[in-house]
Amino acid sequence: MQHNLSIPDQIVSSYVGNQWIKPDSSARLIHSAVTGEQIACAGNNGIDTQAMLSYARQQGGPALRELTFHDRAKKLKQLALYIGEHTEYLTQLAFHSGATAADSKIDIDGGIATVFVYASKGRRELPDDTLCTDGEVEQLSRHGSFVGQHVYTSKPGVAVHINAFNFPVWGMLEKLAPTLLAGMPAIIKPATSTSYITEACFKLMIDSGIFPPGSFQLICGSTGNLLNELESQDIVTFTGSANTANTLRSNANLLQNAVPFNAEQDSLNATLLGPDISHGSQDFDLFINEIFSEMTVKAGQKCTAIRRILVPQSLIDNTTQALNAKLAQLVIGDPSLSQTTMGALVSADQKQSVVAACEQISADATLVFGSTDLNIEGENINHSAFITPKLYCCNDPDNTATVHCVEAFGPVSTLMPYKNLNHACELLNRGQGSLVASVVTQDGSIAREVTSRSAAWHGRLYFNNLHSAKEATGHGAPLPHMVHGGPGRAGGGEELGGIRAVKHYMQRTAIQGSPDLLQSVTGSYVVGAKETTKTEHPFRKSFNALEIGETLHTDGREITLENIEHFAHFTGDTFYAHMDEDAAAANPFFPGRVAHGYLLLSFAAGLFVDPAPGPVLANTGLTDLSFQKPVSPGDSIKVSLTVQHKKKRNDDYGEVRWHVKLLNQHDEQVASYQLHTMNAL
Repeated sequence: MQHNLSIPDQIVSSYVGNQWIKPDSSARLIHSAVTGEQIACAGNNGIDTQAMLSYARQQGGPALRELTFHDRAKKLKQLALYIGEHTEYLTQLAFHSGATAADSKIDIDGGIATVFVYASKGRRELPDDTLCTDGEVEQLSRHGSFVGQHVYTSKPGVAVHINAFNFPVWGMLEKLAPTLLAGMPAIIKPATSTSYITEACFKLMIDSGIFPPGSFQLICGSTGNLLNELESQDIVTFTGSANTANTLRSNANLLQNAVPFNAEQDSLNATLLGPDISHGSQDFDLFINEIFSEMTVKAGQKCTAIRRILVPQSLIDNTTQALNAKLAQLVIGDPSLSQTTMGALVSADQKQSVVAACEQISADATLVFGSTDLNIEGENINHSAFITPKLYCCNDPDNTATVHCVEAFGPVSTLMPYKNLNHACELLNRGQGSLVASVVTQDGSIAREVTSRSAAWHGRLYFNNLHSAKEATGHGAPLPHMVHGGPGRAGGGEELGGIRAVKHYMQRTAIQGSPDLLQSVTGSYVVGAKETTKTEHPFRKSFNALEIGETLHTDGREITLENIEHFAHFTGDTFYAHMDEDAAAANPFFPGRVAHGYLLLSFAAGLFVDPAPGPVLANTGLTDLSFQKPVSPGDSIKVSLTVQHKKKRNDDYGEVRWHVKLLNQHDEQVASYQLHTMNAL
């Protein structure tokens, strides 16, 4: 059973400007978590961090900001595809960190998948522009000549990403993807102990040549004076311990310049077995399997791992027995071997940290699984970074702080009983802020109660049961679509969450002025702005030929009682407001019988649609529909159709959003909506 470990480059370099800088005499040695042998060194105290910042601000930033969101999104997709061609190489390197192939799949494939998601969201949810709007136009004056809207623009600074050791690829990519999509260059500082894996991935990113020079740089080792040189347009993100986060965020220069600091740190995440779940049920087995996974994946070195297990008092013994039986099946050993199900901690130092935390926990809890005897699979194994999972039980969680405040960052978790759901929520919240809490329940009222009582203390609530289990992603899986972060001891920060993360790296500004000026800024039609009319019907014009504000005004059409009755019988919509004069008149909203709202929409389409084949490929829907005034028999309606917004989808077609207004014979607005069409370029 000879191990299958590739040896990484002995020299882990930093990338400064556009050149690689090797370690100097200040470099730290890096040892394999599996064999204990020295595999690399990293660090250089002579790195010119001011030059890195200048290069990012003067080269990388301007080049990124020249690109639109769609341009950047395309490059992200290309980057993800390129890295994806080298996953086997990165996995082989990661064996030295104690990570199994399954562990690395979460890290490497998860990082690549995150980049893909941001590439997709950038194309679908952001405009083909360099700024984006936030929210709707606000009318700030009585007659609409003074309006406002919020916009996001790229910051002309640098994002400094200080990452943890446990996810050397995902930790870099999940922050970098939204940063680049926002048009901001980055300086990446990985944890030294796994920097050789980050460096290998980073080299691929440089070799790809996809992003402009200066878009990202790398520091392997100390950041030196970097934080003291940051300015108000820069951003710092940090993942790691609370102590380090507090040291960094209190930097005098960051405080002086109000440099945004986003932290994701210690978290005593908990899982709760709902009081409706019984022992022996499939939901109970699901609960046990989730705990086992969260304790052993990455050897428990996950910021989202389960540290506290809350179960009804009557099920403590059953849960202990089930977890013991599951943990006893674990195969600990060389992570490169196929039979290994849990590898090592990242280093001997990390093991010492975990052991010290376990000693604190053991003062208030009893060890119910785990020993110092190690049976490790594989040859040439150094035992110093391996550890068995440790399961504790605290029978009195109300009268101890230790189990709610001490985190052993390894395969360690503590069982504790609760009396009722209110008590369970109190225990959930005793962690003083976590990244995630999970609940296994079939009862919607339990989910509602936990959300009401505990959501404020957790960045994410993950509910699971037999119905969702097959597709659920797991307690400990941060997804790029949903926010990752948490209040209190979890750091008070927020990452991911779709386009929310992109906006963390941009400036939101309130723009106020006339509708015409606001339209010029945002590139979208603003009600009240000057309209343009053309002789050619807009449905005969290609996507590229259409202009924002271009408007078609139709002739009018009378709405007759016969129209209303025919529509009612034809559709089956015989609601009394359309068919019964006395009943309709008794309604406070109607003067008598009125036209159906959907009849008005249908007639409106008949007024503005050009029927022949042309650039309009499809009607994909309408939004923001509202009816302002009823239409009675004998009234007439006419339509104004205005090009409101355009978004290119691909090289063949783009989406056009039209502002549609329905007016009666007195020019009073009776309805409005936004029509979506796909138009050929």
